[in-house]
Amino acid sequence: MAEAGASNGSRPTVLEVRDLKKHFPVRKGLLQRAGGTVFAVDGISFTIAQGETLGLVGESGCGKSTVGRTILRLIEPTGGSIRIDGRDITHLSKTELRPYRRQMQIIFQDPFSSLDPRMSAGDIVAEPMRVHRTAAGGEVKKKVAALFDRVGLRKAQMDSYPHQFSGGQRQRIGIARALALNPKLIVGDEPVSALDVSIQAQVLNLMMDLQRELGLAYLFISHNLAVVEHISHRIAVMYLGRIVEYTDKRTLFTKALHPYTESLLLAVPVPDPRVKRQKRVLQGDVPSPISPPSGCHFHTRCPYAVERCRVETPLLREVKPGQLVACHLR
Repeated sequence: MAEAGASNGSRPTVLEVRDLKKHFPVRKGLLQRAGGTVFAVDGISFTIAQGETLGLVGESGCGKSTVGRTILRLIEPTGGSIRIDGRDITHLSKTELRPYRRQMQIIFQDPFSSLDPRMSAGDIVAEPMRVHRTAAGGEVKKKVAALFDRVGLRKAQMDSYPHQFSGGQRQRIGIARALALNPKLIVGDEPVSALDVSIQAQVLNLMMDLQRELGLAYLFISHNLAVVEHISHRIAVMYLGRIVEYTDKRTLFTKALHPYTESLLLAVPVPDPRVKRQKRVLQGDVPSPISPPSGCHFHTRCPYAVERCRVETPLLREVKPGQLVACHLR
């Protein structure tokens, strides 16, 4: 199988994922006997370089968030490998993993439920420093004040509580908390989907400014293609636990090759009533990840499917320079 994201120029690789899998057993009955398996993530590979954003897109339930949480070891992988700065962290114990926790952080989707309502904003941002003992005493307060300034909040707001902030301000607190340990990788799990459109743009621009300033690597998870186009350098499209297309954003939005990617792009509204374009609505429902279709998972909804698609799993391969697609017809 071709290596997604192998070409990152001269920038050092921060994250390397190989054949990552996460399967959840389904338990049934009073005795909790095994009743099947949810194939949430089913063998995906990619790399992210310093200063690069990989956008991970797909319909709800395709496994995007599970990928992010598995990479961070918030949930344990079933198979594959995860490397941070070249070090395999897949099977490290909690104690061994602790130094690598500082290098990878997450920005959650909901900017309210992800913040402890009993803690002040300053304490929320300071907590990672205290837990990892990277600062102490008055130094903590100075660093928190600097982080507030960096994300566009006032020092005077450090003593306020989450309910006293707007949604956009709460997400800025979440970003400041993610920056507290000077990480190299940040996973953004739909970090702007709960915000108003005008605030989304502000938060996205803040994240891009921080990336240029600090050289951060982002895994940006979203179902919104317009948002992904704005912030990403490369984009991976997921369907039922697998990557079906991977390329740079310009190629994806102008010359997408996988039928699923084409359908997603055709579903994006065009903000001009004079523009007429073809629309193709995906037929049928998303199959269950407990019993995904054989062969190509997308064949049950694909308008181009042939018999080979039903029986043979397509490999993710490079069909054009820098463009990887898992489709027998490309």
